[in-house]
Amino acid sequence: MSDPVFGMTFSRPDDEPVPVLGADFSKGLLVETSADADNTAFPIGEPIRISTADAGMVAKLGTGLLRDAVNGINSQLNGLNAGADVTIYRVAEGATAAETAANIATALAPTNVAAIPSAVNATPRLVWAGRGAYRADMETAGPVPAALHAACERLLGVSVVDVDDTSAASAIDARETLNSERIMPVGVAARVYEGASLVTRPMGPRVIGLFQRVDSENDGKPFDPIANRPIYGIAGLSRQIPFSLLDGSTEGQQMLESEVSIVAAGESGVDGAIADGGFVFIGTDNTTTGELWKQIHQVRGTDYITVKMMQITRQFLGRKVSATRTEAWLNSLKFMLRDHTADEDILGADLRFRADKNSPEEIRLGRLTVNLGIEPAPAFKVARHEVRRYRDAVDGLVNDIIARLSTVN
Repeated sequence: MSDPVFGMTFSRPDDEPVPVLGADFSKGLLVETSADADNTAFPIGEPIRISTADAGMVAKLGTGLLRDAVNGINSQLNGLNAGADVTIYRVAEGATAAETAANIATALAPTNVAAIPSAVNATPRLVWAGRGAYRADMETAGPVPAALHAACERLLGVSVVDVDDTSAASAIDARETLNSERIMPVGVAARVYEGASLVTRPMGPRVIGLFQRVDSENDGKPFDPIANRPIYGIAGLSRQIPFSLLDGSTEGQQMLESEVSIVAAGESGVDGAIADGGFVFIGTDNTTTGELWKQIHQVRGTDYITVKMMQITRQFLGRKVSATRTEAWLNSLKFMLRDHTADEDILGADLRFRADKNSPEEIRLGRLTVNLGIEPAPAFKVARHEVRRYRDAVDGLVNDIIARLSTVN
């Protein structure tokens, strides 16, 4: 439209810092079998997004492990947060445990997982796949854990893997086959009621529900650890794991040292117990080598910030490079990091536009480089108390006695 000769015009400049809302990192992906599920509602090999509060859709899952996974998630939710956003990926039950695990691993192939967000219009970030404990032998990783790292990388997600729950040695042995900052192994199963029957079911979905509960308690943001929180809706554990907050030699402490998360039973009146009663999840670590990205909530929080950087930057891509527009892009990133620091989601951040990283040749090609430093907050894992005698208190006692005697005289 031509500008009027006599009149007015209106425009909206696009060279200012832009806000973003971030992404929902609490959406789940459940991959398992269910022989008696409704084939129309949940066809094999097709992702279906539901709310776990939708009783009608949940009933169509049948009575298999997918139904238990949804029940386990729902048991962890509290307050008005009555349901979780999950994508169900039903696979076929094989003739053997090996075939079933292979079917689940196939569903986790990067090409299959990469197609899920477009298929359901959502990106799940919390992944649970069944049969995580299955291994062909004690020297190899199982097909499901072996497939999970690449799957989680495609989604910028994390996964809780149920490893062997029969003994600490077996759980640690299984953990030794894993190396991923996106995988958190758990070495105990849940005992739950299904009607009048008490059965053993995977703990993984319940830990996924715990992630979702803690996210909900923190404005939907994934920066908080989930350790030392109760697991609800279970009657017991597949086995009791000896644990003490005061004794590093207990079996539970040994498993945690090897980065295998546990659920410990509370004990009333016992020094060193994790709680007075109930069942409490204990775990912070993934299975990566090194300590820099060891705590899994730090990985999730950094992924969240990464997605927000994507959302900001895509609003500037394709525009001409100028000082004003580049400043707006950098300020958008800086203000976002400032807000997360103010909310204590992270300890701090540093953003720089360095001349040595932005040569004239690179800028002529339309390439700009920003250097970011982000420090996620760690989980409080060990409290060290130094208790010594306090001599000043004795001096205070002497002074008090002298003062009283002077009053009597």
